[in-house]
Amino acid sequence: MAKLRHIAISVADLKSSADFYEKAFGMNRLRENNVAVSLSDGVVNITLLKFPTDEMAGDERGKDFQGIHHLGFVVDNVDAEGQHVMQCGATFHKAPTQEMQAETKYRGPDGVIFDLSSPDHRWPGTAI
Repeated sequence: MAKLRHIAISVADLKSSADFYEKAFGMNRLRENNVAVSLSDGVVNITLLKFPTDEMAGDERGKDFQGIHHLGFVVDNVDAEGQHVMQCGATFHKAPTQEMQAETKYRGPDGVIFDLSSPDHRWPGTAI
């Protein structure tokens, strides 16, 4: 069973966006650097992203894209769930890399990118 545990949002200003999610929704700031701020409500992680280069953004939308960048689901078996989502109409987007992420990425039939992650690799502040 897949559980939504991560929403990544590309933003124009990390600090002001993080301040908003903290004040408006009571999210807790867990960690931050010059590219990302991770917040959580204890169940779901929201990671705000401000990519400095198009390459780091990881796809054709580039560094200037603003909006939901991708979603992340925890699944029991990443390989089996990957096959399942492709049978349902998703396409493979990219494999994990040491530098950028630990999740396998797919695109749904609507173009939305999502990660599949095993329970042993969870996003900060997420529930199982």
